Amino acid sequence: MTVGPIPILGVGAVTVRDGEILLVRRGQEPGKGKWAVPGGRVQGGERLREAAAREAFEETGLRLSVGAVVWQGEVRAQTATGGFHYVVVDFFATVDGGALRAGTDAAEARWVTLEAAGSLDLVPSMRDLLEVLR
Repeated sequence: MTVGPIPILGVGAVTVRDGEILLVRRGQEPGKGKWAVPGGRVQGGERLREAAAREAFEETGLRLSVGAVVWQGEVRAQTATGGFHYVVVDFFATVDGGALRAGTDAAEARWVTLEAAGSLDLVPSMRDLLEVLR
């Protein structure tokens, strides 16, 4: 049995409206420069849906209502510094307010058609999520 890093719990907010999905271009590792739904690590004592809403607000400036689970999975990779292991739960979400802007870990935030999203440089798990959304 291979022992690796202890898994980190992560969440994402999947917001789709009028055929477009809300995406951010990651400004930090893992996945720096790649596109994904807004999300990140769950903090100690935080509920999963609260974490998804917080992370989305920090990265996009939008206030979201977070609903049902749409996708869950694991993201693992070896890197020059050791590697990482995330257990990720993505939730459907809807916009309640705010103004779209890139913040904290996001280099860019925008709405992208579901068709065009597949042609972006995505984090690998986004391909799995897009398959679920089709």
